This record gives sequence, C-alpha cells and structure tokens, in this order.
Amino acid sequence: MRCLFRRRVPAGRILFVESGSREIAERLLPTLQRNHGAPADLVTCFPGQPDGLPPGAAVFRTGDYQGRSGRKRLYRELRARRYALLGILCSGEPIMTAWKWALVLQVPAKVFIVNENADYFWLDYAHRGTLIHFAALRLGLTGIGGLRTLARLAAFPFTLSWLCAYAAWVHSRRALRLLVR
Repeated sequence: MRCLFRRRVPAGRILFVESGSREIAERLLPTLQRNHGAPADLVTCFPGQPDGLPPGAAVFRTGDYQGRSGRKRLYRELRARRYALLGILCSGEPIMTAWKWALVLQVPAKVFIVNENADYFWLDYAHRGTLIHFAALRLGLTGIGGLRTLARLAAFPFTLSWLCAYAAWVHSRRALRLLVR
C-alpha cells in the first residue's frame, strides 16, 4: 500500500482484485481504462474473463497459487510488475476477503475501493470521511439499526457479567448440595 498520505494518483499499470460479483467488474473495467488510460490486470477466483477486460491483460487465478509458497510466488510476480494502482471490490459479498486484504498489504500501489455500484474512492487520508462512512455502512452502524447495534455492544459486558455470575451461583448451589449429602 502506497500513497496513504498523498492525494496524488500515480499513473501506471492497474491491478484489479475481482472479489465480488462479476457484473460489477464488467461495469468498472472500461471506466478504469477511460479514467486512467491504462488497462487493468486481474486477480480472480472465477473461471473465464469478465467482459471489458482488454486483450492481453494478465489474469491471475487464486486457484493457481494455493498454499504458502503459492501465495508468496503470486506476491513476487505482482510486485515485479510494479502496479501503480490496486483496486479491491468491497461489495458486501464474502468472496476472496483474505486475498484482497493480503494483496493490499503486499502490493506497493495506491489502493482504491470499489462498491457494489461500480463507484470507487481512494484509500488515503484525504478520503477518511468516506472510508469511515463506508465502514460504518458495512458494519451496520448507520440509521436506526446502528443505534440498536451500539446499544447491544454497550450492553454486552453487563450481560456477560450477569450470565457468568448466574452460572457461578447455580454451580455453587449444586456443589453445596452434593457436599451436604
């Protein structure tokens, strides 16, 4: 991950991690090429290629890089290609979650996050408000449901303490009863 404290978007190769629905990737890929002038390579777990992927683009399938040595080999190959931009798809689907965050940490590129509408924003300090809102939305902490979730979170330690005290009381009564017999 690079350029966390810079707003500047570097020019160069793009790597897109298809960690969600293929339809989103198909809508996004032409936009990326139009906006940044560079075709995108792809990391995916799906068979085939999405529409909109330019001819000659590299496709890295996670199934080909299993195990620790396979992952290390993939990271080496991606670092050797010197990508300037890395896009991850965060559409609320649990597809390739570990892979996409590992690639964010392993590939030195400026990261952008894509939502389910094929819109994207940069993962940098200048967009922290958008990032916080996006994370709150994904965690269910917005709207009336967010208040309920926060109330449950605040009540959790008290509930756990109550249940532990009750269990201790019940088990101590049982032990006392067995001791008196």
